[in-house]
Amino acid sequence: MSLLVVGSVNADLTVQAPRIPAPGETVLGGDVRVSPGGKGANQAVAAALAGAPVTFCGAAGHDAFREIALRGLTRAGVDLARLHTLDAPTGLALITVAPGGENAITVASGANAHLTPAQLPGDLGGFTHLLLQGELPPEVTREAARRAHAAGLTVLHNAAPARTPDPALLAHTHHLIVNEHELAAFAAGRAGPDREAQVRALLGRGPGAVTVTLGARGSLTATPDATFRLPAFPVTPLDTTGAGDTFCGVLAAGLVAGQPLADALHAAGVAGALACTRPGAQDAMPTRAEIRAALTGG
Repeated sequence: MSLLVVGSVNADLTVQAPRIPAPGETVLGGDVRVSPGGKGANQAVAAALAGAPVTFCGAAGHDAFREIALRGLTRAGVDLARLHTLDAPTGLALITVAPGGENAITVASGANAHLTPAQLPGDLGGFTHLLLQGELPPEVTREAARRAHAAGLTVLHNAAPARTPDPALLAHTHHLIVNEHELAAFAAGRAGPDREAQVRALLGRGPGAVTVTLGARGSLTATPDATFRLPAFPVTPLDTTGAGDTFCGVLAAGLVAGQPLADALHAAGVAGALACTRPGAQDAMPTRAEIRAALTGG
């Protein structure tokens, strides 16, 4: 059983600052830290560190940021045979982190925006799960979900960043993962202010499971037969960058390993919290051993 991740890969330029700048404001921050990122790459790394065999499909340029963007994937042992090198700059994310871990992110998509459906893997044999996000062109994400669904793979879709819901994509999604902002975009005008009602309304639009991550309040997951409310694992946050990606990657890794949904969700929540205790995205992600130690109190 193995995981295919189709998604973005970036280099992250991160600055610690006393606060997130308001529109028109200049804030003096600390030294810039350059590290690997991109939602797709982040989630692939998180899944691989959690023990899953992972293949990544995406696009990077052939420039000075390429090596940085791919460093975490290579270090985690992710298979990059499906990575495309395009005549475009490698994606960049500009990240400001305030005290307490709050962040603001601007993404320059670069090569990610130039990936096409024709560059998706034609043969999905050997894969059991597909993990998607929202940083590639919508037609690429939609076609990847369609092909995987038709081939019998379980499709997990992290609908981030928030954008207008795609009914065709939802129809091919088995497990939808959103945060509160993304849930609001999906559920607007459909189920009132009750969060569980909003989540359950999404079940009727295609997914067999919907998870909303709630930051310091844990997560809520609904299936047609059950509801899982999991509290947050207690930590003192340093940098929340990549916490949601860690959750998604570790959840996918658990499902690939055949864990019950409740167990996979528990491990994902613990891993996402641990990622908040260190700076960066991929550099902060916990290993399988660290997740196990936190789960068992060892």
